[in-house]
Amino acid sequence: MTDTLVSSPGPVPTRNRPSGRVRADSSGRLPLTLSSGLGLGAALVWFSILVLLPLAAVVGAAAAGGWGSFWGTLTDAQTFAALRLTVVEALLVTVVNAVIGTVIAWVLVRDQFFGKRILDVVIDIPFALPTIVAGLVLLSLWGPDSPVGVNIVNTRQGIFLALLFVTLPFVVRTVQPVLIELDADVEEAAASLGASRFTTFRRIILPSLVPAIAAGSSLGFARAISEFGSLVLISGNTPYETEVASLKILKFLEGDNQDGAAAVAVLLLVVAVVTIVALDVISRRVARRG
Repeated sequence: MTDTLVSSPGPVPTRNRPSGRVRADSSGRLPLTLSSGLGLGAALVWFSILVLLPLAAVVGAAAAGGWGSFWGTLTDAQTFAALRLTVVEALLVTVVNAVIGTVIAWVLVRDQFFGKRILDVVIDIPFALPTIVAGLVLLSLWGPDSPVGVNIVNTRQGIFLALLFVTLPFVVRTVQPVLIELDADVEEAAASLGASRFTTFRRIILPSLVPAIAAGSSLGFARAISEFGSLVLISGNTPYETEVASLKILKFLEGDNQDGAAAVAVLLLVVAVVTIVALDVISRRVARRG
């Protein structure tokens, strides 16, 4: 009996055909395709024209007078008072919006009541109104001819209410979509395991909401420190009392002091960037810890 040895066929040579996948480089990053590169280039050019170049021009104008002029403008007693008032009021408004805006978003998502759709539309009115119109609206209700007998014109309370009015929608609109996407099954599972409502909110819901709350608060703070239109009619622009930074910039420009106006603008820009970065870092840490 002879054994017939059947040798298995070797690997069939195949042609090098493209797999359709883009290979990553040694660092693990995928190279840009032609269309992605063109899109990125167009986006950078557009962003530079609208944002980077104007910011660079403002910084250049602030530096034109030298460091001594820049520092002298910011340390001037009247200018410093305006900056301090602006930042303090913006921070207070941001804290209130972070809490009340989250509550409003929660009510709109989790509760059902008569007039819910109307309230959902009304919240966006501060976005739609020109800020000078917002100031006129507040002046009609809380001005010298107030129908309720309360006059907050030329007071810090008036500035606070004006900033609250124009920044209300930011936190609501950033938190609302996150609440809609939250899985209710996870909350039910936590409750079935004996977790209290507070524990469920702190360990499950809040970590998911913190990034959205921080994002909305950042936008609201940036809007508050730069607000102009609604404060023209409300603040009264009294030096050392109700003069805010945006109106101080207007005074500098009217006095042909562009270097001073640019110096205040650059400081507001720095404050806004630092606050946004700080809120982002805090939100990431809170969300990571749970």
